[in-house]
Amino acid sequence: MLYYGLVFLVVAIIAGVLGFGGIAGASAGIAQVLFFLFLAFLVISLVMNFVRKV
Repeated sequence: MLYYGLVFLVVAIIAGVLGFGGIAGASAGIAQVLFFLFLAFLVISLVMNFVRKV
């Protein structure tokens, strides 16, 4: 999932440089959602690991 977030981020940067505002905005939005989703899964994983050890 992190891979897809990075892919959409790169697509957004390239589209922004080339002047495709709509595509850049959509790709940046998708990358942002995937980033926060990945961050939430990381926090859940850390909490579950901590609970399992106790």
